[in-house]
Amino acid sequence: MSEELENIHSDNTGKNIDLLIENIGKVVKGHREQIVQILTCLIAKGHILLEDNPGSGKTVMAKTLANSLSGKKGHSDFKRIQFTPDLLPMDLIGTHLYDEANKDFIFKKGPLFSNILLADEINRASPKVQSALLECMAENQISIGDKTYKLEDLFFVIATQNPIEMEGTYPLPNAQLDRFFMKINFGYVNEDIELEIYKKQLEIQRSQEAVEAVVNMQDILSLRSKAEEVHVADEILVSIKNIVRKTRDHSGITLGASVRAGIILLKCLRAYAIIQKRDYVIEDDLAALARPVLQHRLLFKNLAAENNAVHGIVKTEIDRLSRLNLKK
Repeated sequence: MSEELENIHSDNTGKNIDLLIENIGKVVKGHREQIVQILTCLIAKGHILLEDNPGSGKTVMAKTLANSLSGKKGHSDFKRIQFTPDLLPMDLIGTHLYDEANKDFIFKKGPLFSNILLADEINRASPKVQSALLECMAENQISIGDKTYKLEDLFFVIATQNPIEMEGTYPLPNAQLDRFFMKINFGYVNEDIELEIYKKQLEIQRSQEAVEAVVNMQDILSLRSKAEEVHVADEILVSIKNIVRKTRDHSGITLGASVRAGIILLKCLRAYAIIQKRDYVIEDDLAALARPVLQHRLLFKNLAAENNAVHGIVKTEIDRLSRLNLKK
């Protein structure tokens, strides 16, 4: 066993991940896979977009994650922005107010200055407002006039959107979508879990109101550092390259993935390996993450291609890796 992997088991790394997943799972029932995907984006220093119909638990998920992390003043700094058609960029960034005492303007920070930001129903706001998130998500800073304000070291955006077909929505432009490391669907829980939710509704509600912090934000920053040390075999890198390039040549895809998409996939693979308590990436990780990382960055010619293209490309590469029988 390598020194890095021994560290994952000997220190609190594995314990912290398990605590976080378990704590969120007390409130968000039947969505373990989505919880892991969200934590993957968090550890990979990215952001995540959740798409689904209202009432599927997206907002509860964001609040529970925030309350599960402790900061300098108790829980992590959590802000929620309800995106609406009349929202203005200054409602996110902040604005300058005149200070009568000092006879000068002072900057009052907006909700973007937080640790975890819930951008609720992001596609109900105008493209001008959506674009206000671009710089802060890409560079962890906000520029206003000739001044630049750094955001917190841990700044994580969980955006939710209703399906595009719903009335009153503005599709996110590709430049905005590209800032999200993954786009996932929450989906409905299975029949047994749904019945359990009805039976234990009051208990779950009390758990939601009394969520305790189980992991410190510094622990998340430590996990991010460990993720950067995760080993990725050369053949896995070749597969990332092959998958990205094949999206550009596929007959059912009109706009393929960029080099940045491949880099983001690599970052997510490293973070996902940490969550699985490994210091190396395997082909199963690639199979689990390629679609949620790449799907929203592509433009498809038709529904059939949208449903099958990425799956087919990834399967070809997983089969190739399996034949190589890579040593772990």
